[in-house]
Amino acid sequence: MKSSRAEPSVALPLLALSSFFFSLAVSDSRIAQAGLICENSTGIMAGNSVSNFNTVVREISKSVANQRWSNYSVAKPPPAVYGLAQCHGDLIEAECFLCFAESRLWKLPCFPNFGRLYMDGCFLRYDVYDFYNETVDPTHDMLKCSSNLTVPAERVAELSDRVDRVLRNVSASALRNKGFAVAGEDGVGGVAGVYALAQCWSTLDAGGCRVCLENATSMARSCAPGEEARAMNAGCFLRYSTTKFYNVPVSGGSSRVRITIAITSSAAATTSLVLIGAYIGYKKYSKKKQVQNNLMQLRASKSKFSLYFKYKTLEKATNFFDDSRKLGQGGGGSVYKGILPDGKVVAVKRLVFNTCQWADDFFNEVNLISGIRHKNLMRLLGCSIEGPESLLVYEYFPKRSLDLVLFVNDATPVLTWEERLHIIIGTAEGLAYLHGGCGVKIIHRDIKTSNILLDENLTAKISDFGLARCIALDMSHLSTGIAGTLGYMAPEYLMRGQLTEKADVYAFGVLVLEILSGRKNSVYIRGSSSVLQSVWKHYKSNNLAACIDPALQGKFPILEALNVLQISLLCTQAYMELRPPMSGVVKMLHDKNYVVPQPSQPPFINASVLFDKSSSRSST
Repeated sequence: MKSSRAEPSVALPLLALSSFFFSLAVSDSRIAQAGLICENSTGIMAGNSVSNFNTVVREISKSVANQRWSNYSVAKPPPAVYGLAQCHGDLIEAECFLCFAESRLWKLPCFPNFGRLYMDGCFLRYDVYDFYNETVDPTHDMLKCSSNLTVPAERVAELSDRVDRVLRNVSASALRNKGFAVAGEDGVGGVAGVYALAQCWSTLDAGGCRVCLENATSMARSCAPGEEARAMNAGCFLRYSTTKFYNVPVSGGSSRVRITIAITSSAAATTSLVLIGAYIGYKKYSKKKQVQNNLMQLRASKSKFSLYFKYKTLEKATNFFDDSRKLGQGGGGSVYKGILPDGKVVAVKRLVFNTCQWADDFFNEVNLISGIRHKNLMRLLGCSIEGPESLLVYEYFPKRSLDLVLFVNDATPVLTWEERLHIIIGTAEGLAYLHGGCGVKIIHRDIKTSNILLDENLTAKISDFGLARCIALDMSHLSTGIAGTLGYMAPEYLMRGQLTEKADVYAFGVLVLEILSGRKNSVYIRGSSSVLQSVWKHYKSNNLAACIDPALQGKFPILEALNVLQISLLCTQAYMELRPPMSGVVKMLHDKNYVVPQPSQPPFINASVLFDKSSSRSST
């Protein structure tokens, strides 16, 4: 088993998440988006900049939750990428983690352009130049004022004076306190109280912080008598409100809140359940009832498995997760070969508490996939939630993933035409089952060669359901955040977040083109064309046979190959309404006499024209 969904990880101490669970009632993690600036003029990330961006994200992710801020840059190979992430000083570690996670650092709305994202509790920015000492940016700095309070005319001046006084106090305090402070005055005599927070980015020196806060204070003051204002500058964030929105410092000192809660030691399994319930519950609007429901759901999930494993059993089975047993590494976790005490070989997926999506992935695979069975779907055998990390146990496939068979030189004998068709049909049947054959509609969202595993008979097994979504059979689509792998994502999903089963159909079409051509669909190599573009070019010139992998040395039935290529082009058409359902694809693949319709032009996405609006392209 293997996944190449490379997403950065965020280290989160177990105690911090425990503290977070018990402090929900007294703290607001301020994960709402306050402002977004996409730097369209700075260009689009492509080629090395995508790789450099991923490196910057990964390095920042390692320390931001613990240190409250982090910056990192990569200049070689060019172009350079600079990144900065910072939480406001009153957030505890777990709240900082949640704000950082919610802001989707690895999938910012601006991508593939550079930009800034202001949350109410944290800030993220990445760009092509060293912006670390920037204080103000007249072109892009933002001010947001709320509606005016209903205040008697004779009291407006009094409220404005209070706003001015609190803003001056919080700015002065921040300059004395390494760039962060909170301040406030309670309401008196019918005039609302005013509360403020000031935060300079840690890359600024004292002089830069002063310049930024003076500018932000002037901006925010202009919003009075509004009930709230946010001044969002290149080097700082300043907010005032008539509601006390920040964490109140504990007595005895620091302005940075440190909430320490004694947690009675309990069984590791109970701790894991509480943590999962807490995190998922918070993402579902922080409702206590939702947390309790998730705890009950996870406890009940044990009964779904034929096997429930002890953590120590799986730890020994993988030789304590030795690197020599590692089968693959992806954003969802690492996968290891395990040998159980009875000699059975399994694949063990290790979900460390280090990513914002780990709990979603876990619940998806446990509660969504464990109950369905199909010969072309990888079977989930069981799990362990009693140790320091969650583990999922799957069938083990000695042939591993399709990408290792197709794209690794001299790794295995070349797949024959019959073997390739067998894999294509098996994948199609597995998807058709997911899209309705199992009684519900499950959209995989990450169909690609690394997520197709092969058993000893080269039977395709669809794997990695961490991103899967389930919708009612009568629903037309689901609006959701973008997730998956560029190069396989359908245009309507990239542009509008409109998710239907036709997104899987599109990805399947790309997958088939890769299987038949023996080429990876690389869209970020400047000057090169995608597999989709190359096949379409040959299709228009009536030369589809030239698309077939030359490694086959002409040993394939030409008419059958042309039919399969044409089916793949039908699946990758730009308009989702024109793509056939997977049940129709299965019928076309099985019926050699079926007259395959003529496809329309698919969208072309490559480095030189990536996300050109005139060509129905957008960003993740």
